[in-house]
Order: sequence, then C-alpha cells, then structure tokens
Amino acid sequence: MRVFLSLGSNRGDRLRLLNQAVDFIQDLPGMKILAMSSVYETQARGVENQRDFLNQVLEVETGMPPLDLLAASKNIEALLGRKPAARWGPRTMDIDILTCGDEVINRKDLVIPHPRLAERRFVLVPLTEIAPDLRVPVWDKTAEELLASCSDKGRVERYHTRQANFRRENR
Repeated sequence: MRVFLSLGSNRGDRLRLLNQAVDFIQDLPGMKILAMSSVYETQARGVENQRDFLNQVLEVETGMPPLDLLAASKNIEALLGRKPAARWGPRTMDIDILTCGDEVINRKDLVIPHPRLAERRFVLVPLTEIAPDLRVPVWDKTAEELLASCSDKGRVERYHTRQANFRRENR
C-alpha cells in the first residue's frame, strides 16, 4: 500500500531527529521509502510561542496495516524522546499518517486521511513537492488542489543543507 507520512520536530537537533526518524521508518519490516520531500522550516501552529518546526513528507510502500503503522510511528516518536505534552506543544518528533492508499478510516485512535491535512500548509507544501497529483480521499482533490485552496498562510520555507550552512528559499 502507498502511504504518505508527515514528520516534524522542533526540539533538540531537529534535522538529526528527522534523519533518525527516516532511518527507523526504513528499517520497519516490509517498508520501502519511495520518495522524500525537501526539509522545510515552518512556523509553529496552535501554541505559537515555541521554536519553528522542521517538517518533511515521505512516500512509502508497505504491507503494514494502518493500526500497526500507527503503533510503529508512536514507538519511533518515543525512541526519539517524545514525551506526553500539551496539544500542539513542542516535541522532538511527530509522525502523522496522512493517507493510506484509498482507505478511509474513522476511529477514535486513527483517522485517515489525516483530518487536518487540508488546513496545514506545512504538510501540503512538502506533499505537493513529491506527489502533486495524489488524489486525497474524502476531499476528492489532488494535493496540489488542496494546497491552492488552503487558507493557512503560515510560513513554510525550504531548507537546503550544505555541510553546516543552511540556505533558505521561500516557497
């Protein structure tokens, strides 16, 4: 099944934590990373008095059922130091399942597609970078169409890494 995951970090060494999350994800049984977006620095939402996030979207192929993938994601978050905290507060790692093929799941513990996907520019920009034509169930729009109609105006800047130097490019 083709799955899209969103990764985000705003505590500690954010870039290192994203890279470690990618390593853990690719080591999951039957998991194959098909594409990775650029890394983006994004303005914190919800609780705004906190450090900016680094975000990235991955496209993966997996046979793992969605609930198992959720459990694996929560385990990776814990391995990378995430502790229970205030909603939308600072975190070392946040992994969200954006889509799982054409599946629509509406459970207390898991909603797919992610219920706030269409309102989050920090997710839609990197998703559109790697899969602009992805048709997202429920909204029945492509990632590109969702981005074009997104009301979120939060800052999302692409990061390019060159050794220890970062160059920012507005998107």
